Amino acid sequence: MDIIKKIEQEQMKTEVAEFNVGDTIKVHTRVVEGGKERLQIFAGIVIARRGTGVNASFTVRKISYGEGVERVFPVHTPRIARIEVVSKGKVRRAKLHYLRSRIGKKAMLVKAAAKPAK
Repeated sequence: MDIIKKIEQEQMKTEVAEFNVGDTIKVHTRVVEGGKERLQIFAGIVIARRGTGVNASFTVRKISYGEGVERVFPVHTPRIARIEVVSKGKVRRAKLHYLRSRIGKKAMLVKAAAKPAK
């Protein structure tokens, strides 16, 4: 068991952005086309997180040309260059699957988290 844990520790990223369900994020993904590599941004709301350790993943949802698009990203994959938190959201659920049934601007509506007092 210790060997498996050691291998998992080697695979985990050390710097992972702090984000939760309800946050609006930009995921900078490395895309390989032919021999070239470029960054592609997938921006949307985090609607779910699952797993722990190396198996941790999260689901991001966005509206593209009026159509809902969801993508699941493993947290510790080398394909993700970085995760940028655009805004924090305040939600009361661990999974925001109810956003799937919404249409238009309300499909991406999540309350903004209160700013900390100075």
